[in-house]
Amino acid sequence: MSTEWISKLRDILVDSLDKSWLPFPIDEGLCESWKRGLESARTSTVLYTSCMYHLAPVIERAVDNLEKYGATRGGLRSSLAALAAKTLGGALLRPDKAELERADQVLRKIYALLKKSGVEFGLLDREIYSGALLYEAGLLDDFAAYARRAAQFFRERGVKRIITVDPHTHYVLEKVYPKYVEGFDIEVVSYLDLIKPGGVALKGFTIHDSCLYARFLGRYDTVRRLLAAGEPVEDPFATARDTSQCCGGPVESLFPEVSRKVAEARARELSRLSRRVVVQCPICYVNLKRASGGGLELYYLAEVVV
Repeated sequence: MSTEWISKLRDILVDSLDKSWLPFPIDEGLCESWKRGLESARTSTVLYTSCMYHLAPVIERAVDNLEKYGATRGGLRSSLAALAAKTLGGALLRPDKAELERADQVLRKIYALLKKSGVEFGLLDREIYSGALLYEAGLLDDFAAYARRAAQFFRERGVKRIITVDPHTHYVLEKVYPKYVEGFDIEVVSYLDLIKPGGVALKGFTIHDSCLYARFLGRYDTVRRLLAAGEPVEDPFATARDTSQCCGGPVESLFPEVSRKVAEARARELSRLSRRVVVQCPICYVNLKRASGGGLELYYLAEVVV
């Protein structure tokens, strides 16, 4: 790993977050399209996406470029990759249209599941990123500064309770923001806790658990409660709370080769149980997708519960 690349990645993240509230130089409208035509209640509870489902395919494209050009190894390639990301980011990081449409559909499904469960909530006027990648990359001073900005964004909109839709956002808001943002007292709840168990429109699948949900946020049993009707294929080691393997994230922007190897090992392990895999995290989705080369059929939890 090149320290030069870490410095350049830091510059890209901080510069983009400062300009657009997003970690990469992309079209800000990508994060908003899913809301079209949806009602927003006037309440202090908001459904907050952190743009994660739409950023995931952007990250996938970015990591492909990092691997292709060897940017993380430093030198001229690192400099050229950083310059390209800043000046041509919109073109280089343009995600697959089908994946963006899928992200829209997943979030609209989560919205519908919450409504079906009788949850009252509003939508933000714009989706901003949580800053999780800054924290996960060890850029703690930059994270602290951004977290204070984001917390003020929520306060100005009267937000008292946030419903999250992914584990990285949930973890950083619930566990990390209070350590870096004085007086941060917004309640954080996952949509998984609020939707009611029902049917599952899939059979013969296995579960890939988010490390954060399963081992740090106490949602391992919640996921199984929601998916029980689908009778998932389980293994005492491969899908256990404490021994299931990681997808290789979120280090793909720092160590793409290592991330791929971890993801490939996990994809092989899952494929021995089933080609159909249900995930709860956008980062897990893109890492397993890249690693399996189409060998796994990947579904978000929200896509299969009814």
